Amino acid sequence: MRARAAELLELYPHPRSALIPICHLAQEQDGWLRPEAIAEIAELVGLAPAEVLGTASFYDMLHTEPVGRYLVSVCTNIACLLRGAYELLEHAEEHLDVRAGGTTADGVFTLEEAECLADCGRAPVCQVNHRFFGDLTAQSFDTLVDSLRAGRHDADVPPHGTLIRVRRQGGLRVDGDTVAGERAAMAAAIAQRAGSGGAASS
Repeated sequence: MRARAAELLELYPHPRSALIPICHLAQEQDGWLRPEAIAEIAELVGLAPAEVLGTASFYDMLHTEPVGRYLVSVCTNIACLLRGAYELLEHAEEHLDVRAGGTTADGVFTLEEAECLADCGRAPVCQVNHRFFGDLTAQSFDTLVDSLRAGRHDADVPPHGTLIRVRRQGGLRVDGDTVAGERAAMAAAIAQRAGSGGAASS
């Protein structure tokens, strides 16, 4: 890694400018940035380890905790959302037996919710490491997972991918919410509004 990092450092006027590319380079080794890697990066770019960690923890495509062999990122942006992304994400959580943001007990899969993956024409879409899979249904997602487990995608799904993560603090999906629950709440709110409007007009 140090040889490649040295090449990257030569591309920038200041060593700290190469921080993000070198973080990506280090992440390719294990799929995440180990504490030892953060210390080494800090030495290379002339920063304190805390500064490197602060940068790495800010960017969602960099991982400061271990991840599974396959990073499965389900897009929930508007195009995918309108074509069932949240239902797909809920199904993925059930099928893999892990909540979004977690890793399966066997360490094979890390499931994450992602912002737009720029493949809207094939929504709903997920990304596995660097590879995209579109027009997904619950059944095709299960087939994909089974194929990954069996190693049938090893030739075309590179190891230790990076992906964009979005940590939602609220909005459309929070802990404990389901699509069915959201729809029921919306229907109740519409009915209540309709009832209030009727009472006001009479």
